[in-house]
Amino acid sequence: MGIIKRPALTEKSQAMQEKGKYVFVVELTANKIEIAKEVKKMYGVEVLDVKTMRQIGKKKSKSTRTKITSGRTSTIKKAIVTVGTGEVIDFYQGI
Repeated sequence: MGIIKRPALTEKSQAMQEKGKYVFVVELTANKIEIAKEVKKMYGVEVLDVKTMRQIGKKKSKSTRTKITSGRTSTIKKAIVTVGTGEVIDFYQGI
């Protein structure tokens, strides 16, 4: 898929879709211009705005009978893409 890994399908992102905003999980190195070009190429919609955020990985630990194992979840980058009025991205098209 390249820059865009997958759409983030949560309750909050589903509510944002009614306003024409879609949430994607993207590569950590991607910038806003690259994200806008990729969305336009993949879905054929006009991109008005792109907002990005990084979700830093959390520290997790787990206790077993013999030891405590600790580690971190991976850091991800999300992009909120605003499309033009009347434009719709259908994630369930190929299902």
